[in-house]
Amino acid sequence: MDPVAQLVYNDTQVIAATAASDLSGLYNSLLDKYMQPGFWHGFFVSLAVIIVSEIGDKTFFIAAIMAMKHPRMLIFSAAIGALIVMTILSVVLGFITTIIPQVYTFYAATFLFVIFGLRMLYEGYHMNDDEGQEELEEVQMELKKKEEELDNQKTVSDLETGASETAAVSSTPSPIGSIFKSIFSPIFITAFTMTFLAEWGDRSQITTIILSSREDPWGVCIGGCFGHSLCTAGAVIGGRMIAQRISVRTVTLIGGVVFLLFAVSSLYRGPS
Repeated sequence: MDPVAQLVYNDTQVIAATAASDLSGLYNSLLDKYMQPGFWHGFFVSLAVIIVSEIGDKTFFIAAIMAMKHPRMLIFSAAIGALIVMTILSVVLGFITTIIPQVYTFYAATFLFVIFGLRMLYEGYHMNDDEGQEELEEVQMELKKKEEELDNQKTVSDLETGASETAAVSSTPSPIGSIFKSIFSPIFITAFTMTFLAEWGDRSQITTIILSSREDPWGVCIGGCFGHSLCTAGAVIGGRMIAQRISVRTVTLIGGVVFLLFAVSSLYRGPS
């Protein structure tokens, strides 16, 4: 082999070996991080809590009703965006509480799990079979008022600018312009704001904060976001059908049992 070609071949072999070594190190690092029992325990606990808390909840019906009148992808993006922001904020708040001695957060978390579990069992036991329909009608009334406010604002704006009398001819917007127009559209902002406010102070948010102080925060964050994605997708695709076929009362009772099981599991594992 020509000396120059041999040199190039040797350099190529060295580069390939170095790249393979770097990729192997990165793979092992990610494997060590995300295959730890703590990560998956936090992931599945967070996922279970979100599913039993969000099905039939106000945020579920907000996405379901708005998706019947507006583009589903737009409503899904707005709702899941608000829920992801809320989940990240909750995880950060929970992680901050780790500066408190772990024994205190352990007993506080276990106590709240018991309270949430007993409360959900109590609510589910005294809940009517048509509770989901009542929640659906309440959200429909709120959205109707919000849409009337938007219509009134749009009418006033049109009268001020004269847009109602003369039609302006505009060029076809670029894809990026369409995305920005959708993000800053009144519909997107309404769905995002209503979902965020409905989730603030909700049981699932408080539970996420508690879990982040006890479990692996990455697992809790990813599990929570995944759970919200599943629930929101279900709401957007067929929320009304799901609400009619799945008893909110049954989901609430199951949720109460799940929270109590988490409390027992927490006591079994101990504060360490």
